[in-house]
Amino acid sequence: MQQRALGPFQVSTIGLGCMNLSHAYGAPVSPEQGERVLLAALDAGVTLFDTATLYGFGANETLVGRVLKQHRSRFTLASKCGMQGVDVNGDGKLVRVIDGRPATLRQTCEDSLRRLQTDVIDLYYLHRWDKSVPIEDSVGALADLVRAGKIRSIGLSEVSAATLRRAHAVHPIAALQTEYSLWTRNPEIAVLDACRELGAAFVAFSPVARGFLCGELRDVSTLDDKDIRRAMPRFAPDAYAANLALLDGYQAIARDVGCTPAQLALAWLLHKAEHIIPIPGTTSVAHLQDDLGAVDVRLDAATMARLDALIYERTVLGRRYTAQIYRDGDQAHWKTAPQDIVIEERSVVRGDTLTLKQTILESRPMKSRPDVGLTRTLWEMFNQHGEQVLMMDGYGMFRRRTPAPADSASK
Repeated sequence: MQQRALGPFQVSTIGLGCMNLSHAYGAPVSPEQGERVLLAALDAGVTLFDTATLYGFGANETLVGRVLKQHRSRFTLASKCGMQGVDVNGDGKLVRVIDGRPATLRQTCEDSLRRLQTDVIDLYYLHRWDKSVPIEDSVGALADLVRAGKIRSIGLSEVSAATLRRAHAVHPIAALQTEYSLWTRNPEIAVLDACRELGAAFVAFSPVARGFLCGELRDVSTLDDKDIRRAMPRFAPDAYAANLALLDGYQAIARDVGCTPAQLALAWLLHKAEHIIPIPGTTSVAHLQDDLGAVDVRLDAATMARLDALIYERTVLGRRYTAQIYRDGDQAHWKTAPQDIVIEERSVVRGDTLTLKQTILESRPMKSRPDVGLTRTLWEMFNQHGEQVLMMDGYGMFRRRTPAPADSASK
C-alpha cells in the first residue's frame, strides 16, 4: 500500500481505527471476529493501528495487544490517554472522565503498555484536553514519557490550531486527530493549515461520516440501543431523513467515478492534502477491503468541486453531538459530582453570524474584600438559526465604586 508520513514514521495511506471492535456502535464483536479484522488489515498492508484507553474501557487495547503482539515490528501502534473509565462512585460502574494531570497520564501509559503487551507505544495521543490542566503541563508529561522510552511520539485529539501551537512549543506534535469528512468540515477552518505548517500529520477519524457516506444505513430505528449515533442530532429520525436526500447525488458521483460510496469518501480525504491519513473503523473484513480500495481511486478537480458543493456543513442537518453544556458549577467535581460536569463540542462554521446574550445571575460584595464586587454571569451565544452554540457561567471580580459596609459584605 502507498505510504504517508506520520511524525518519524511512514505508515499506510489508510490506517485502521480499532474502536468499532469494542466500543460505541452497539455490542462489541466477538474476540474471534475482532482478530479476523485486525489480521486481515495487517495482511492487506495496513501499518497504522489506532486504539485508546477509553475504548471498551481497556478492552480494545487488550484485544489489539493480544492479536498483534507477535507482529509488533510490522506496524505503527497508536493509543490515547487523558480520557478513560473511572469508578467515581465506588460501585464498580465506570464513567468516562477527562483527566490530563501528569500523574494520571503516566499511570495510564503504564496500564496501556501492559494491555498492549509492548515495551513502547509509537504514537500516544492526549485524547482530550483537560481544560483544568494547562496544555503545556499535559504535553510536558508526555514529553517525559518520550524521554523515558515509553512512547516514541506525541499526538493530540480534538484541539484547536491555537492549542496545537501551544503544545508544539513544548514538544513536537507528530499528529493531530479530529473527525473529518464531507459532512464534518471544522478542521478546514484552521487546523489543517496549522498541521501542515508544523509538520504534523492530520489523522481523520469517522472519515465515512459514521457510516452515513457508505449509503447502507437507511433506517436509524435499526440501530442498536447502545449505538452512540442514537444520541447524535444528525441521526435523529427527522434530521436523518433530510440528510438521506443528499445520498442520491452522492451515489451518482460514485457511479461516475467507478467506485463505491465508502471509497469515494476516503478518496476525497486523500485528495484534500498529502498530510491527511484517514482511519476508518469497521467490524467487517469485507468493508475493510472495500475501504482500502480507496487508495486506487482518482478524483479530478471537477469531481472534488462537485463533492464539496453537495455535502458540507450547510447542507447537512443537525450538529455533530447532542446539545451539551460545559458546566463548572459550585458542586461540580470530576470525582464527587461528575454528573454536574458536561462537555459539549458545538460546530461554528465560517460565515456564521453569532449573537451573544449576557445575563447577570448574581451580584454581591466579596466577603474578604468589601471593595470588590463578585458577579456571576451567564453567557449564551446563538447562531443565525437561533441554535445555541455556547453557554457558560462563571464569576468575575469588579472594583466597587463605593466599598460595602462590613456587615453587608459578610451576608
